Amino acid sequence: MFRCRIRFLLALALSLLLHTALLRPWRVPAPPAPPPPLHLRVVEPEREEEAPPTRPPKSGTKARAADSPAETKPASLPAPPPPGAEEWKLAAAYAPRNSKRYRHAWGQQVRSMMGTAVEGPDQGQVRFRIEITPDGKISRVEELWSTSRKASKLAWQAIRSLPPLPATPTGKPLVFEQTISFLPHETGWPPSYQLDCLPEPEPFANPFTWDGSSPRKSEERAHRPPPPEGCPPDATADTIEEEERAFRRQMEQWRWGR
Repeated sequence: MFRCRIRFLLALALSLLLHTALLRPWRVPAPPAPPPPLHLRVVEPEREEEAPPTRPPKSGTKARAADSPAETKPASLPAPPPPGAEEWKLAAAYAPRNSKRYRHAWGQQVRSMMGTAVEGPDQGQVRFRIEITPDGKISRVEELWSTSRKASKLAWQAIRSLPPLPATPTGKPLVFEQTISFLPHETGWPPSYQLDCLPEPEPFANPFTWDGSSPRKSEERAHRPPPPEGCPPDATADTIEEEERAFRRQMEQWRWGR
């Protein structure tokens, strides 16, 4: 009986040792300690300053000043001459198209008193609304917009210093808007007075509008052919060059072909 107990205990011990030996490799090892953080330090190598390449001296006494880069001067345009007495005389008698010649002469007079326009931040344009009494006195001036403080300042100074103007062509107050160009490439286009004797076009009316109840009728704008004898002559030369300039102005104004 005693021997059986001993054998049982030995068998139990061997079994426990065997199971322990088999289970030992399956244990999860503890995670390793994290490595210390890595610090990088970037050091640029010192560079030696390169000396500028030397140019061999030219033959002769001294190098010419033309070798240095030439400074470009900004573009400039002097003010146009003011309208003469004959031009004001024609303007004071030209009533078609809301006294177009008078309005152009007024803008040319103001621009002639503003001085030279130089390319840069001071160049620009300024637009006014002007009211002139029948006797030629300015009753109201309103600045509508401006793209340059300098142009606005010079235009206001010129308007305050305008010489006496002739009476308006119609004998009525003249109200108009005028843009003064203070630019180094143009001072304002001279208008063309051809066919100004034709009547003013009627205001546009949409021919397709209908109230839904009245009988429908199509409205056509009347054709205004030039008179067979032509308009009265004026200072605008009827030449191919004038027609070309007028066509170019319309293209630039309405951005045709762009």
